[in-house]
Amino acid sequence: MTYTGEVRVGGPADVHELKDLMITKIAVGPMDNNAYLLRCRATDEQLLIDAANEAETLLGMIGDDGIASVVTTHQHGDHWQALAAVVAATGARTYAGREDAPGIPVPTDVLVNDGDVITVGRVELTARHLVGHTPGSIALVYDDPHGHPHVFTGDCLFPGGPGRTTNPGDFTSLMDGLEEKIFGPLPDETWIYPGHGNDTTLGAERPQIASWRTRGW
Repeated sequence: MTYTGEVRVGGPADVHELKDLMITKIAVGPMDNNAYLLRCRATDEQLLIDAANEAETLLGMIGDDGIASVVTTHQHGDHWQALAAVVAATGARTYAGREDAPGIPVPTDVLVNDGDVITVGRVELTARHLVGHTPGSIALVYDDPHGHPHVFTGDCLFPGGPGRTTNPGDFTSLMDGLEEKIFGPLPDETWIYPGHGNDTTLGAERPQIASWRTRGW
């Protein structure tokens, strides 16, 4: 079946099958958060992005193979409600942006800086530190050697605009980071997996950048 990225709370997961990586997307309540399970096809090692909520749902998706690591994209509570339970059940290493880790009530094993590489089996994900939605949000970039890039943006980029900010300085910082680290170096075909809602591509969003700047959110 063709991957769409359209999932709903209580519904089935959707699986994006790439040559080296399998990406499983699922939605959990009550805030319609997305969680992503990445599986290296060469080694079967798994990594979870955002143990948002519904630990039983996430552990069911993870299955008996477990996970080696779990990355929390940022410190907002709706993105880590199931983290303690998932870590307790799997023994996974925890990763989070250096600036946001103090706001996550589960100890962070690895503090992530801009440009750091996080591996899942033989697959490499490059972290991009984006300041504005929170001080230490991170996006994860998978530069697929067999195709276009894939980016897990947390709450920093959605279809239709950047994530929520609380003041003009934070908005400018987030937009500057998105343009420098995401839109600038990556092509239109880049697939975007956000923290809530449907997926998008950089090509679909790029023409709107000027209007986002003008409206200020």
